[in-house]
Amino acid sequence: MDDTGAIVIGYDDSEFAKNALRKGLWLAAQLGAPVRVVRAWTISAAPRPRTWEPGYVPPVEDFAAEVMDQLRTQVAPLLAEHPEVAVELVVPHGAAGRELVKASDDARLVVVGSRGLGGFAGLLLGSVSGEVVEHARCDVLVVRQQESAAGPSSE
Repeated sequence: MDDTGAIVIGYDDSEFAKNALRKGLWLAAQLGAPVRVVRAWTISAAPRPRTWEPGYVPPVEDFAAEVMDQLRTQVAPLLAEHPEVAVELVVPHGAAGRELVKASDDARLVVVGSRGLGGFAGLLLGSVSGEVVEHARCDVLVVRQQESAAGPSSE
């Protein structure tokens, strides 16, 4: 673990990822650490670039730019809660687990939600968070879903 590295936070806009971002930003503020928000993506899951048109496949850079624009918009309200934290947004092209493991190379900590947008809702630990826990080169914090203000459901 690099005690001077950034806190890496995986983000996919799920409620689990939003909770992980909130927790990671809070922790970074306590430690005076920078944050690197990582939104890995693949062509099949990326938003359609503005340059897309029938019969034309835009270059990968156009997809990356669209993912970055989307990420900036999605995280802006949460980042505003901790303006004192230095934040870098990165959008590597690749599988989320693999890219978060790569990002752990020089990280102080990796923070992920227990589940993301993919998979089955009943899984206790998502495949990405499981991969990161298993292979990261630094400590990993898996943030659970927040309970509602009224407490857990009695159903």
